[in-house]
Amino acid sequence: MTQASTPKTAIRNVWILVAAQAILGAQMPMIFTIGGLAGQSLASNLCFATLPISMIVLGNMLCATPMSAFMQRHGRRAGFWLGTLGGAIGAAIGAWALAIASFPLFLVGSLFTGIYMSAQGFYRFAASDSADDAFRPKAISYVMAGGLFSAFVGPQLVKVTADSMVVPFLGSYLAVIALNAVGSLLFLGLKIARPPVPKAGEDLGRSRWQLLTTPRIAVAIICAMVSYALMNLVMTSTPLAVVGCGFDKNNAADVVSAHVLAMFIPSFFTGHLIARFGVEKIVGIGLVILAGAGIVGLSGVALENFFVALILLGIGWNFGFIGATTMLAGAHSPAERGRVQGMNDMIVFGCVTVASLASGGLMNCSGGTPQAGWSAVNYAMVPFLVLAGGSLLWLVLRGRGRTA
Repeated sequence: MTQASTPKTAIRNVWILVAAQAILGAQMPMIFTIGGLAGQSLASNLCFATLPISMIVLGNMLCATPMSAFMQRHGRRAGFWLGTLGGAIGAAIGAWALAIASFPLFLVGSLFTGIYMSAQGFYRFAASDSADDAFRPKAISYVMAGGLFSAFVGPQLVKVTADSMVVPFLGSYLAVIALNAVGSLLFLGLKIARPPVPKAGEDLGRSRWQLLTTPRIAVAIICAMVSYALMNLVMTSTPLAVVGCGFDKNNAADVVSAHVLAMFIPSFFTGHLIARFGVEKIVGIGLVILAGAGIVGLSGVALENFFVALILLGIGWNFGFIGATTMLAGAHSPAERGRVQGMNDMIVFGCVTVASLASGGLMNCSGGTPQAGWSAVNYAMVPFLVLAGGSLLWLVLRGRGRTA
């Protein structure tokens, strides 16, 4: 199979990845909705309530580099199947842990779920593999748009399954096993050429350090890191904040559903906006919208505040993360693909791990009340937005200086 792909093949691959994002991706809003609540029911210390979410992101971070290398060697399809296997095993262990009320075992299951999350993170890169320069931002954006379906199905499945059995949330984890089994069949039709194996003496591309110190790649990683970490920081705390401020689990599921819809609805036009206005402007707008989410979150704890803040959080993440992914995808050669993509996701999800760990501590262990904890979560966004905004501005000014 040659490295080049016909437009027809690229479009088919995108549709398969859209479906995978829609069906398999539904498990992530499910687990992010119930993970903290289930952890809160199992943990002996409420400060560790969001630790299961942190373990998922930690598993993602630990798997990013080996998963990228595995796909570089064995292909995208094999890597995505490995991801669904990890998701099914993680859900099975999680269900077992809930049945016997074991928090340590629940954390082990969450770690395995991180294998799936890592593989899902490469859907967006797989979409760009067979796309040309003109189609690439749209391909990435369309695949991310597949999350629109998962945003609706995931929280609705939580409502149906969370209390369907004597043990709360057990039915939800069994549903996740089924999603992975069914969704894995989609990849039978995926056709993406593996990068050619370099021959002796051929150029292997830049080293990891050279890639990391390339300005465009460095800024892309920083913006992706901040966009995803802040989204995770706030979203992980949201179910705890909503319930802690007097609302119920269904309200929390509805807020998360609105958030995930906001994460993916813009994907229908984000790629077009990037093609028209440039990736730097779209990333910058995303960072401004993320700041707006924090301002709304700090302005009150009415249910409307949660909805508006989480909707803005989703839109800001979409612009920032898709823009950063597009920036990164156009800044490396095929030979460097496994190296730079694995490094990117390891750094991004390493910071997301820290954010999710901090989320539980800020929410439950700062100020003594849910309102105070929610404020602490939103204030924590400030320095990271300054970092990402400053680095993006530096890249833009640097480009203008070189063309002057």
